[in-house]
Amino acid sequence: MRRFSDSAIATPANFVTFARLLLAVPTLLLILDRGSTWLTVSLWFVLACSDRVDGWLARRDGATRSGAFLDPLADKFLVIGGFCALAVNGDFSWAAVVIVAAREVGISGYRSFAGRRGVSLPALKLGKWKAFFQFLAVGIVLFPPTYEWATVHDVVLWTAVTLTVISGLDIVRRGWQQQTQRAADAV
Repeated sequence: MRRFSDSAIATPANFVTFARLLLAVPTLLLILDRGSTWLTVSLWFVLACSDRVDGWLARRDGATRSGAFLDPLADKFLVIGGFCALAVNGDFSWAAVVIVAAREVGISGYRSFAGRRGVSLPALKLGKWKAFFQFLAVGIVLFPPTYEWATVHDVVLWTAVTLTVISGLDIVRRGWQQQTQRAADAV
């Protein structure tokens, strides 16, 4: 049963998303200042897990347009912020950060462009795996027992980057297919 209209803003899911955005700032500052500590990994874990909570709340109460905009924004802010903070600290390659940031910004723009043409491109399972590995890539560096495992960090980071690129290409492919199908149906 839908508890909120699609135009609602004050929903439990949006509250969680706003809380994630607010908690992200001190967490990213702690990553920059302290790097791998139990506090930073705990905060990162809460932020990563809360993404599932706001998704569950949105499915339970009814998704909203504001939530559809804010939740991916929060995810991108966290992931790009975490990647940047770890690159500044020397734990991540700037090349990985640039690839992930370019994909995230580019695909957000593409989704917006496609949406204005009636093409819906929701995240699929590949996108969920991408997000999981992005959060894991940051978390594994912040987790004190695995901080010294540079080879493992690199494997997880580049797995996240690879999934990021592949899922972006998949979104463009699906968008192209939908636009082609719409054009064929119009004829």
